[in-house]
Amino acid sequence: MPVSMAMGQNASKFDEAGEKRHRARMTENAPTLRAKNTIAYLVVAAGRGSRAGEGLPKQYRSLGNRAVLSHTLSALHASAPEAVIQVVIHPDDQSLYDDCLVNLEPLAHTRLQPSVFGGATRQESVKLGLEALAKLTTPEIVLIHDAARPFVDRDIVERAVKAAQKYGAAAPGVALTDTVKQVDDQLMVVATPERQFLRAVQTPQAFQFLVILEAHRKAADSHREYTDDAMIAEFAGHGVHLFLGDTKNFKLTTPEDFDRAMEIINRQTYADLPDIRTGQGYDVHAFEPGDRVWLGGVEIPHSFKLAGHSDADVLLHAITDAILGAIAEGDIGAHFPPSDPRWKGAESKIFLEHACQRVRERGGIIAHLDATIICEAPKIGPHRDRIRQTLAALMALEVDRVAIKATTTEGLGFTGRKEGIAALAIATIRLPPK
Repeated sequence: MPVSMAMGQNASKFDEAGEKRHRARMTENAPTLRAKNTIAYLVVAAGRGSRAGEGLPKQYRSLGNRAVLSHTLSALHASAPEAVIQVVIHPDDQSLYDDCLVNLEPLAHTRLQPSVFGGATRQESVKLGLEALAKLTTPEIVLIHDAARPFVDRDIVERAVKAAQKYGAAAPGVALTDTVKQVDDQLMVVATPERQFLRAVQTPQAFQFLVILEAHRKAADSHREYTDDAMIAEFAGHGVHLFLGDTKNFKLTTPEDFDRAMEIINRQTYADLPDIRTGQGYDVHAFEPGDRVWLGGVEIPHSFKLAGHSDADVLLHAITDAILGAIAEGDIGAHFPPSDPRWKGAESKIFLEHACQRVRERGGIIAHLDATIICEAPKIGPHRDRIRQTLAALMALEVDRVAIKATTTEGLGFTGRKEGIAALAIATIRLPPK
């Protein structure tokens, strides 16, 4: 079942005046609403998601080349394009949330309402979202959904709406496949409930809007905490109908959930991007007096540095050319001429990020990178993993899609004489059909 999403102390310190300023700023460009909208989504994205592992809150962690929340909002919009979308976020996450909206479809932006800041618990956050919707519009049905369930689809949304219209309060449930045991505080079994009468509850949970709004107000007055909105409806005296859920509509909670989600995203992405292309890149830079070299965005101590107009990161230059070659858009010099003083001493990651963006602008992805560094020194082995991780982050790739190798020329040629470093790269990309 959905669990409480405690937000920590920062949210409780957020003052009412700050909330008013935030809503005023967000409302400036908000779409004009009709007096009544049939369906509204309320997306709860204010939690911290600590069980998902270290780093960003789980709703903002990357899933493919988009944040989890971006996937969720796109899926909800596709399932009911006419629905209003209200998102509740943590006060600390405004910039992360804004980044999530970049990849949304233009029509989704017209249905997206100004975000509101959540409270100290999931229950409080939902109530704040409902109150915000009540000020903007009066939907017939509201679907309350977890930000970390990105695989919601049209079928489950349609079932949710129909169930809410008929019963007033409803939630998706899936049958349990394992026997469930009830235990005491010593982990001794005290009961074995009949599995046929048990369901694991998901979101979106669907309600007639005024039913759940009044239920939340009543629950707030009671000063009791509930772990999902169906429980709040039950507390207020409403029967809750469970309609058929979907095992694919799972919540991202643990690192293993993210691994499973990534497999699904990859299958979906590759099915939609059948145009497979490869590009190759090659670059050479000579040594000059210095004490370090840049390779793949990583600074490596050395008795020389590489000469070049930019930071002379020979590996990033080769990779950039490989990506540009895969989309037949020239080479790095065509996009960043060495004659242009703007690029003197520039970080080469700028060039790589530009090439990756050109792929994204065409609706594609980078599927794999294989690169080789050719030099006698410095030794690449001790730095290989850090180079892979840096490249993966720059290219929005999983690390296992970045291969870095190193070799020498057995003392032959300019690299054998330790006069410089060469690098070659092969990039595989996937594009949508024309």
